[in-house]
Amino acid sequence: AVALAAVETFFAADTRPLEPDLVRQAFAAVTSPGRLERVRVEPTIILDTAHNPHGMRATVAALTEDFAFGTLVGAVSVFHDKDARGILAALEPVLAAVVVTRNSSPRAMPAAQLGAVAAEVFGDDRVRVVVELPDAIDTAVALLETLAAARAHPERAGLGVLVTGSVVTVADARRLFVR
Repeated sequence: AVALAAVETFFAADTRPLEPDLVRQAFAAVTSPGRLERVRVEPTIILDTAHNPHGMRATVAALTEDFAFGTLVGAVSVFHDKDARGILAALEPVLAAVVVTRNSSPRAMPAAQLGAVAAEVFGDDRVRVVVELPDAIDTAVALLETLAAARAHPERAGLGVLVTGSVVTVADARRLFVR
């Protein structure tokens, strides 16, 4: 909406209105890498850069509204100066389990420290700590498969992994998936 308003303001001297079909085509072509970005199917892996409780609540709302996950596992790394408890609390209702890890930033919270916070929010049985992000994503996928089998999940389409917690976490994950 802001982009459209800016373009309309920029062209205000032009007496012709913007072509509605052109506006629709332009918005249809817009992408936002790292915002609910699907980078894999079977199982679905979604990347999202939410890095504070407010942003994570928006991510959770979008996941709930726009996806049909029966079982969702998170792979999460946050910066040490962020509200890790608030971020994890926002995720707790939608994640069957969480794998906490560390991204490549020196500002990243150590995985063990994040794991302790996650255990307080999720309970010990729903938390795994894996230091390296690629291994954490692999662990999340394996955990997802185990949970789905235990629940006799009828459709693989309802299985997902959410990689989130910071822009750096998603950038690191994008290097693994996007060419």
